[in-house]
Amino acid sequence: MDIRAILGGLAFAVMWSSAFTAARVIVAAAPPLSALSLRFLISGLLGVAVAYALGQTWRLTPAQWRATIIFGICQNGLYLGLYFIAMQTVEASLAAIIASTMPLMVALAGWALLGERMRPLGVAGLIAGFVGVTLIMGARFQGGADPVGVALCVIGMISLTAATMMVRGATSGGNFLMIVGLQMLVGCVVLALPAAMLETLEIDWSWKLVGAYVYATLVPGLAATLSWVWLVNRIGAVKAATFHFLNPFLGVAIAAVFLGEALGPLDVVGVSIIAGGILAVQLSRQKAGAPVQPG
Repeated sequence: MDIRAILGGLAFAVMWSSAFTAARVIVAAAPPLSALSLRFLISGLLGVAVAYALGQTWRLTPAQWRATIIFGICQNGLYLGLYFIAMQTVEASLAAIIASTMPLMVALAGWALLGERMRPLGVAGLIAGFVGVTLIMGARFQGGADPVGVALCVIGMISLTAATMMVRGATSGGNFLMIVGLQMLVGCVVLALPAAMLETLEIDWSWKLVGAYVYATLVPGLAATLSWVWLVNRIGAVKAATFHFLNPFLGVAIAAVFLGEALGPLDVVGVSIIAGGILAVQLSRQKAGAPVQPG
């Protein structure tokens, strides 16, 4: 892993982690599902256009179409849709911590449901990761965290984990950016109906909202995906996934800096344990050569 790969991995981790802070700003001023559906429309059209300019096509294999539809519904519709609703009451730092457990949940599901072998380092990482989550959840609930919002985040993460397990490897065969763009358009369609039925289009316009929306659309929504594709092509998905261990730190830090969210001692300890657990799991999978999906 050379210096360019390291810098690319750091950039991806920062962009991914910053999405929760931007989302928190957006949902405080705009209806969440409507805002997210429009974001997917813009990001999806841009992604498809860039993919087409790079010579990619929407003539996908049946497995790729299946992955596109499943991920469009489960990742963009359920996972992010539930997160945007939840983040009206859940702090960005807590949402980022829950989302960053994605590698742990995929590893646990692979071991428990598919019988995948796990090295002792991976088992230790899983245990450590969930201990860290327990510490943080206990502290946050005592501090008044909204249990309904937290439950929506957890359900969204379970949905994304299930989708990842169902379509692992199905996106191989090229046209990756085109697939991502089409997934976003699927998410736009999935969210448009409930947004129209349940939400009133009332927006508290401000430059802060506009900046957060543009940033969320172009950076976590599109640039992070391009960075991930570049990183995977350079060093492989398994090595690239080790950068996920930075997400708990970065998600909490970015929310503290830009939103002024409080950071307690148990948060610091819990985040450190989670990050160590994620790193241990990813290093274990790297040695075993297991496939890894982006989070």
